[in-house]
Amino acid sequence: MHYDLTDQYRAQPSAIHRLDPRVKVVLAVLFILACSLMPVGAWAGFAVLLVLVLIASTLSRLGVAFTLRRSYVALPFVLVAVPLLFTVPGEVIFTVPLLGWTASAQGLERFLSVLLRSWIAVQAAILLTAVIPFPDLLWALGALRLPRTLVATIGFMYRYLFVLTDEAARMLRARAARASRPPGSQRPGVVWQARVAGNMVGSLFLRALERSERVHAAMLSRGYNGQMPSLAAHHLRLADWIATALAVLLLAGLLAVFYRS
Repeated sequence: MHYDLTDQYRAQPSAIHRLDPRVKVVLAVLFILACSLMPVGAWAGFAVLLVLVLIASTLSRLGVAFTLRRSYVALPFVLVAVPLLFTVPGEVIFTVPLLGWTASAQGLERFLSVLLRSWIAVQAAILLTAVIPFPDLLWALGALRLPRTLVATIGFMYRYLFVLTDEAARMLRARAARASRPPGSQRPGVVWQARVAGNMVGSLFLRALERSERVHAAMLSRGYNGQMPSLAAHHLRLADWIATALAVLLLAGLLAVFYRS
């Protein structure tokens, strides 16, 4: 394999790593929910949430910059919120030349709020995948009564995505070996390249379908009943209950303070 997507977990001897997987998932979901419920323009609230996730990253012994270096993946998705600059009525702050679009201060406030929400929430998700092994994460989702089919779909998608990526890389390498052209010859046209790419996508789909049938038959022969077995035994301890209670009180109090103001 040339592509490995199974190394997100970072083992560290920290108190956060020792928490029950169910507690980690619940705390991450509650934190992301608090980010989404934070009022528009509550800059102090966003700052507190950012400090909280950085403190959690430090307590997990991963370092303050661990989530910051990886959180840039949220920026492209924030582009869908750019129309808020020009569609929310309010005080005009600038006008786009030629197009005549006017941006309002209220639109800018909403756009920055969406940006901060997404950026901070992605850091929480990154931290979650770094402090919990993926098999334990699937077990926690099942223990929290998520639909078994959904949990199985997530597990198989994560386990076999890198397999399909490697298969696609081999197909691209084979195409390059069979489509060599002498120096000075013209590059194939866009239509030809699109046709070849379409054929490759279809071939990859058929290979994935055939492999999934073989894998499913092998799993059924080994007693698969729709849920992956877990060898680790997890039990809620007093520290898990205390951490959950403190997090709930802290996030609820933070939201109450900024909604009142």
